Order: sequence, then C-alpha cells, then structure tokens
Amino acid sequence: MKHKKKRETKRVSSKKQSVKRNIRAVRTKKVKALPKTRKKQKTSPKKETAFEIDKYNFQSKNIPINISILKKSEEFVPIYEVSISQISKTTELILEKIRQQLIKQVNLGIVDITDHNKTGVIEEKFKKTIVVLINKYFPDIEEKTKEFLVTYLIQKSLGLGNIEIMMDDDFIEEIVINSSSEPIWVYHKKHAWLKTNIQLNDEEQTRHYATMIGRKIGRQITVLEPLLDAHIGMGDRVNATLIPISTQGNTITFRKFSREPFTITHFLKYKTISIAAASLIWLAMQYELSAIIAGGTASGKTSTLNVLATFFPPNQRIISIEDTREIKLPKFLHWVPLSTRLPNAEGRGEITMEDLLVNSLRMRPDRVLVGEVRRKREAETLFEAIHTGHSCYATFHANTAEETVNRLTNPPIEVPRTMLPAISLIMIQFRNRRTGQRRTFQIAEILPDASANVLLQYDPKKDTLVQIRKSKSLMETLRLFTGFSLNEINKNLKEKEKVLNYLVKNDIATIDGVGRVIAEYYTNNKNLMGYVNKNKKFDL
Repeated sequence: MKHKKKRETKRVSSKKQSVKRNIRAVRTKKVKALPKTRKKQKTSPKKETAFEIDKYNFQSKNIPINISILKKSEEFVPIYEVSISQISKTTELILEKIRQQLIKQVNLGIVDITDHNKTGVIEEKFKKTIVVLINKYFPDIEEKTKEFLVTYLIQKSLGLGNIEIMMDDDFIEEIVINSSSEPIWVYHKKHAWLKTNIQLNDEEQTRHYATMIGRKIGRQITVLEPLLDAHIGMGDRVNATLIPISTQGNTITFRKFSREPFTITHFLKYKTISIAAASLIWLAMQYELSAIIAGGTASGKTSTLNVLATFFPPNQRIISIEDTREIKLPKFLHWVPLSTRLPNAEGRGEITMEDLLVNSLRMRPDRVLVGEVRRKREAETLFEAIHTGHSCYATFHANTAEETVNRLTNPPIEVPRTMLPAISLIMIQFRNRRTGQRRTFQIAEILPDASANVLLQYDPKKDTLVQIRKSKSLMETLRLFTGFSLNEINKNLKEKEKVLNYLVKNDIATIDGVGRVIAEYYTNNKNLMGYVNKNKKFDL
C-alpha cells in the first residue's frame, strides 16, 4: 500500500511538472499555442456603384424627359435611364390604374384603330374619359398638369408607351426589343449600344406592339406570317419577328429616320470628309458625272447621298427612288420623291424599285437618285439610264472600290464590264464599330477597262483623306465636258473650297441654309463670292 501511494504521488508530481514545463514552453515559444477560434464574420455583398457619363433632356409631345447615361460597376455597357421629372413612383402607379380603367371603359373597334382618318376621334374618346378619371383621383390638380397627364395617358394607351418617348430623342438611331426577359436596347449617336431602364412586361406586349404597327400599314403579323417589315411615321423603319422564328422571344427593331438631315457642313465639322475631297465631288456632280456611294451597313451611305445631292443646280429636275423615305433635299430644288410599296395581305399591289426606276425615265429627270441597288434588274436599268444621258447616283453594299467593281460585274448582279465606265466616281463610306465614327474611306475613279483607280484613301493615324494616286480618267472626262484646262479646273476647285470653308465658319448647317448658298453659287456666283471673300454673313 505504501508503495502504491508513493507511485501515485510520483505520478501527480510528474503531471504537475509536465504542466509547468508546457506553460514555460508556451511562454518561451518552444511550443505553439492553439489558435483561438474566431467568430465567422458575415460578408456583406458589394454595393453596386454608378457614376453619370452624360445627361440631357428633351420634350416628347409636351412631356419633359430627363435622360441619364450611367456606368454601373456590375454592367458591361452603360445604362440609358429615362425619367419623367413630373411623375413620381406613386403617381405612376395611380396613372397605370387609370389606364387599366380607361381600356375597360372606352370601347374601340378594330375599324377605328386601322382608319387613319379616325385617329382624332379615337383620341377624343380617350381624352373625355381620362379627364373624368383624373378629376376623380386628382381633384385639386392644376389645369396645366392635367393637360400633361392627359397627353401622357393617351401616349401610353394608344401608342407604344415609353418606346415613343425614346423615338423623340434625337440622339437615338435604333431601338431594339430582343425579348421581354431583358431590357430594351438603344443605339446612341454618342455612346453606341446602351441598355435602358425600360423592360416590357411579357411577350404578349411585344406582340401587341408589332400587331399595332402592322395594322397601321394594312399588314398582319401572325404565326403563319411571323415576319414584318414596315415603314411608319416620317419614314422610320420597323422590323418585327415572332416566336418560334426568334427563339428567345418576340423582337422589334426600330430604325429612326433623321428628323434634321446631315449637311456638308456637318460632314466637314465631324471630319467625315475633307474639304478638298468634297470640292472634287462637287465639281464632278455639277457637271453631271454619275457616282456610286458604297459601304457597309450603317456606314452612312444614304446620309452621304443626301448631303451630296445639295450640290445639284436648282434648275434641274431630280427624281429620288427609295424603299424608305430618307432623302430630304432643300426646298430650292426641283425634286420629286418616289417610294416603293410592299404587297398587301393578298400579295397584290407591290411597287418595286425597278418599277419606279423604269417609270422615272418617263418623267424627264436630269438626275436620278436610287436609295439602294440590290438586284441584277435594278442595276441593269440604272446603267441603261446612265447610257441614255441621265445622271444617276445610287447606294450599294461593298467595303472597298475594288469590291464594288467585283460585286457589280459578277453574279448575281453581273453588269457587263463594258457598261461600268459610265460610272465616273465611287465613294466608299466606313464606320468604325469601336468608336462609332463614320468616315469617307475611299474616292476612286473608274478607268476605261472597268477597274477602280483609288485617288484618295482614309489614313486612320492622320484621321483624314490623303491622295495616293493621280487621276487617269476623271480629270480628262471633266476637261472633255467642260472645256476647262487643268489650271481652270484647279481654280474652280479652290473656289468651291472657299465656299465650303465659308459654310463651316458661319455655321450654316440646315438643309435649306446650305441649299440656299449652293443655289446662289449657281445663279449669282459673283454676289456669293463677294460675301465669301469678305466672310460677310449671307442673308438666308
């Protein structure tokens, strides 16, 4: 027993000693201490940051609209944010309730919607009911605010809602609905593609908008005919597709027609074209040399055609032929615009570009403008018109002068190479998809062997057109038709450069303002050059 007790006391003492050794080891850092357990901290999600890139405002049918372009940390593209300053979230909810009651109370038949002559009657029906409902929900409202809310509700009920607001933004070129599952996209002149803060409720709403657009032009979009291509308003183009053709959802693409067209002043200010190049084209167009303006999609072909058409003398008859009415010429010109027509639901009544081109030759035109040449028969008719003594100007899809010649002379268009020298000039338009800038890329002449000789080409580093070759046929053609010597041609070019510089310096940029100066150049050259040389303001 005594031995057992001794052994136990030894064990206790040895344990105490080992504990003491461990404590000393921890203090002298010979043994690592166990880490203390920390409480897990809750990680809060990162806050989304946004900063304003741009902001501006405009009026949409007397409704003040505020636009903010925002860059958000979680988004790869900026946000186009639409807000109506006079309408709070609460007011908007009440107005939506009024709109729902409005639809129930005002009974409109399909005949009323499709008949353009009854548009005022429809609006009047809505207006009476809206006034009653607004007086009910906003009894103490001012008359001015009441008119504003009436306009807003009519637009939301009869029109395309917020899409119509964006259509009134001069900076917007395209509005795109890809599906109801994502926001509407817009193409902005300054900021390129942007997402908006507007999203449709469901696919049925997209389909309703497409159907409404179809009714206005007497067309249908259904499961059997799920594609719609239409022109509305002042020439805006609309394309719509339905499920299952567009597998992700119903789509609508609006391409806006420019309300205030570009002029040569804009082109020179934005460096789209150089003054030397513009004066050369002006000289060629003055003496009725035909030209083709080519380029890729949205490169500015039609805008360029519109700009250059202001160089026509005011005493000549001009016929323009387009699918979509985009060309707008000065009021001083003798101009007849023609537009193609799609077939009706029964497949009848179609008027093609070829039909109009053939018909235009019976209208004694001095100049013929063709919106776009796409098919063999159109190209053949165009070249026949040139060979019969008409000056023709057309747009065409091609990226270089050489590609333009190849596309015209090979299938499917297949114009005989012997006919091609009837075109004196080819202009190539180019859009930098990274920056959104549009530039004249090449100016070329057509040689007698139907090959393209590039005279001027765009230099991206200098951001201007530079001369890379001398003319082999254009100057000779001008000398043949004008009787000028080379020195006289150069003198004429310098005079035109002075006029173009004058337009830029005095900020004469409207279509009629530029047209007035050009008309004066032809009819009273001495008087205009007096103003130009003294840089004196011309009375428009």
